[in-house]
Amino acid sequence: MKALLAIAAGLAAGAAAAEPSVERGSYLVTGPAGCGNCHSPLGPDGFTPGKELSGRLVLEVPEFTAYSANITPAGRVADWTDEEFARAIREGLRPDGSLIGPPMPFAMYRGLSDDDVMSIVAYLRTIPAVENEVPESIYNIPLPPDHGPKIDHVADIPAGVTVEYGAYLAGPVAHCMECHTPMGPEGPMLDTALGQGGFAIPGPWGVSVSSNLTTHVDGLAGYSDDELATMITKGMRPDGSQMMPPMPYPFLAKMTEDDLAAIILYLRTLPPLPDYEG
Repeated sequence: MKALLAIAAGLAAGAAAAEPSVERGSYLVTGPAGCGNCHSPLGPDGFTPGKELSGRLVLEVPEFTAYSANITPAGRVADWTDEEFARAIREGLRPDGSLIGPPMPFAMYRGLSDDDVMSIVAYLRTIPAVENEVPESIYNIPLPPDHGPKIDHVADIPAGVTVEYGAYLAGPVAHCMECHTPMGPEGPMLDTALGQGGFAIPGPWGVSVSSNLTTHVDGLAGYSDDELATMITKGMRPDGSQMMPPMPYPFLAKMTEDDLAAIILYLRTLPPLPDYEG
């Protein structure tokens, strides 16, 4: 009987741990999801202290001028329900019916689990309200009618040093696979060129071209796990050279050792593809 009670208690604890929480949301937003990498204002010396997650100009290209939203309680999100906030994150649809455009990685965020997206919302409700007027984004290209069908439910992926959880972290959470996959006319070519690199990203740093993350010799085949961990969290190559933005190195550095190991384990499974030359 005691053994059965112990098992039941363990199952209950596991179920409770999987529920949305501010703690989990804090870890995701300030860690692997790296929301501040786009939503926090930048100054000449990096992110502007005291302005975290209050929005900024993210990308200005011929196709669009994109501003990230103020997602602190001083922004428009304050008037949204938790469900509306979660839908905006995963589906790119605001409560007024308008669509959020690129570069928000909805191809990835659609895979965020129900518990994780609600944890993110719960955490964002607790952060300081920061007043910051952010202009509306301007799109010189037609936006699609939506980013996909309505999402009813996304189950949790059990945490652990597994390929499955690593794929979840590198995909829906940290959206590594979107930036490190070539961009086609309809978005990242996830079905045909996953992880092949070659996506050019302009910014104050110049133009970054995402690296090949596959197991090809052009990709990660020649790197050890420790070298990959240093590159992901510190932006430092084995030869000591510094990697370029916009990789969110300070955020990725906050990942747990197990989460980092899970991502590397997953990357080791990507089919080999040569550097993209499209």
